Amino acid sequence: MDELVARVRHALNQAGFQVVGGVDRRMTGLQVSGTPAGVLVAWATSDGFAALAADQPGGACRDSMRVAVQAAVSGLMTSLGYPVMGRPNGDIIVLVKDGDAGWTGIAAGMPS
Repeated sequence: MDELVARVRHALNQAGFQVVGGVDRRMTGLQVSGTPAGVLVAWATSDGFAALAADQPGGACRDSMRVAVQAAVSGLMTSLGYPVMGRPNGDIIVLVKDGDAGWTGIAAGMPS
């Protein structure tokens, strides 16, 4: 599973996303960690963004940004051959293919 986490982190970094370690909602950016189903990719916003979004009617700003980030991350991962699953809270799970934690069926150029 560690190899899959490293590959997902690398792909996100190469695409220009800010990837931070572990899952700690106090750290802003994309957080990547292993789960039994695969790799969890969670997006945490800064307090400043949360405050700005809270000022918008109905929370539409924050929700639309979360949808945009989820679409961008999902699109990147699927274009590299990863199966993904979105969660209602906006997080994404990059699934382990066929239960094989060592699956390497992604684009060339990723570290092995």
